[in-house]
Amino acid sequence: MDLQITDTAPDNAVTAINDYLQRHETKSLLRFITCGSVDDGKSTLLGRLLYDTKLLFDDQLAALEGDSLRHGTQNGELDFALLVDGLSAEREQGITIDVAYRFFSTDKRKFIVADCPGHEQYTRNMATGASTADLAVVLVDARKGLMTQTRRHTYICSLLGIRHVLLAVNKMDLVDYAQSTFKRIESDYRLVAAQMGIENVTAIPLSALAGENVSSRSQVMGWYNGPSLLEHLETVQVERVTSKLGFRMPVQWVCRPNQNFRGYAGQVVAGSIAPGDEIVALPSGVRSRVARLVTADGDLPRAAAGDAVAIQLEDERDISRGDVIASISSPPQVADQFAAHLLWMDAAALLPGRPYWLKIGARMVTAQVTEIKHRVDVNTQEKRAAKRLELNEVGFCNVSLDHAIAFESYEDCRELGAFILIDRQTNATVAAGTLNFALRRADNIHWQHTDVDRVARARIKGQTPACLWFTGLSGSGKSTIANVVEKRLHAMGYHTYMLDGDNVRHGLNRDLGFTDEDRVENIRRVAEVSKLMVDAGLIVMVSFISPFRSERGMARSLFENGEFREVFVDTPLEVCAQRDPKGLYAKAKAGQIRNFTGIDSPYERPENPEMHLDTMGASVDELAQRIIDGLLGQ
Repeated sequence: MDLQITDTAPDNAVTAINDYLQRHETKSLLRFITCGSVDDGKSTLLGRLLYDTKLLFDDQLAALEGDSLRHGTQNGELDFALLVDGLSAEREQGITIDVAYRFFSTDKRKFIVADCPGHEQYTRNMATGASTADLAVVLVDARKGLMTQTRRHTYICSLLGIRHVLLAVNKMDLVDYAQSTFKRIESDYRLVAAQMGIENVTAIPLSALAGENVSSRSQVMGWYNGPSLLEHLETVQVERVTSKLGFRMPVQWVCRPNQNFRGYAGQVVAGSIAPGDEIVALPSGVRSRVARLVTADGDLPRAAAGDAVAIQLEDERDISRGDVIASISSPPQVADQFAAHLLWMDAAALLPGRPYWLKIGARMVTAQVTEIKHRVDVNTQEKRAAKRLELNEVGFCNVSLDHAIAFESYEDCRELGAFILIDRQTNATVAAGTLNFALRRADNIHWQHTDVDRVARARIKGQTPACLWFTGLSGSGKSTIANVVEKRLHAMGYHTYMLDGDNVRHGLNRDLGFTDEDRVENIRRVAEVSKLMVDAGLIVMVSFISPFRSERGMARSLFENGEFREVFVDTPLEVCAQRDPKGLYAKAKAGQIRNFTGIDSPYERPENPEMHLDTMGASVDELAQRIIDGLLGQ
């Protein structure tokens, strides 16, 4: 008996599935965030959206019912916030701590949403979510109106280039769906948004808990004739315009599977490129021509923004991870000094002059904030003078790098205009920033070649120049030991100079006090002077408390390998206080001197000094001779 299949249903099912998948692939994607003040209903709104769009499985609904009984705040009814508040601490406290990312889809569009925390101490998390978003849903509790966090989050959205805001006036059920309340909040917010440069604001009254105006239009607010929240999300057009830029692709990886292929892999962030086009790699300025555009699915005839490709060039060129490959006809700018906005995200304040790592794309360079032009008051947008930035504060700053980078202003290209600052000691991310423009001074200042260099200057003196950096508490014996070292070197015919902390403050640094900011600047100036003295061929002794590891590391980074030698003069605090040669400890303990190291200002002990001197176990002469023997290799 032959089995003949005549039913065409399986074929129809396959066709239907293929059609569905194709439609799904071609849907546009909207990335948005929900933000606002504490307890405005952000998590509840997202939970309601997931529930209404029927994107929850049966086991998720069962888990939600159980969690609502244990952790819910709705008297046993479904608590939709628990769908996105995933951390146990969040459920216990009823707050959002981390950014919760969720994906969902409707027939018209795909969405990636970030539920951002409302508490001030988690502002850094909110900035993380906003950095990739195209639209912000800013929630406001109808009972409370605009709060400080509403303004702060709106300002961060503006800073990070979000130009479309959906103002969701939530909990309208708790104000009897009053139109006057909604209109007042809408008017207040539009004024704030206009001050921050956000022109596209759509205001929607809703109740996330009751589902009013969330996925469908409300029947209880007949005075409102606009779209529901989901309708607006499905139809709003938020495409970023980067067409005015030429081809741009930061190199993420140099692909070398064999000796016959070298590809520069990355994602195109602007413009397009095709085989045969001329390119330039920045910041080096190397030029070449595209041979192939390679992908996992085969070669492309042209790559455009959003495409991930590996570019093979017609010739071998020195291009590295972090470089930017660009159109030769309209390349990005290259600079090492910028004006930038910074959102400070660390408990320890930002201090101008302190070195950090700056990461932009795949490139990492050393950076310093050379000047805080002003701090921005997020409530009024007023510019206020500042010498430091505290946690969650935003400032407009000048930033200097140790290497030039290719960049675009953040407004023109997020990928080439956004960066983070990383603490060099802890590797913690301490700030997020956006580049505004290159400073003109970078174009006007160049290294002037001189025929007599450091080698020639050292040769005529018959010595190897070096910087001996003495660090330790006040009264530890730094200057005493350094003075003996210099006397003996001088007697031996060496060319030396001694920079003492007190002496320098009578001249070069007489304008500086003893705040953390001034201490950083004090060491920065002395380090630069020391570098010039070593360049002159001298052996320079630097005797400064220099309490912070970061600044001592900054000083070390200025010198060639082997030129900088950290000498830790280790004397217990109680011994220094007993000696108290200048009477400073007594005054500090009496409150007459503030920010005194060891009393009310910290001293960070060196971790790996070239020389560790225990002053309790040897005399000054013995310690000085140890330094000289180490310096001269005896």
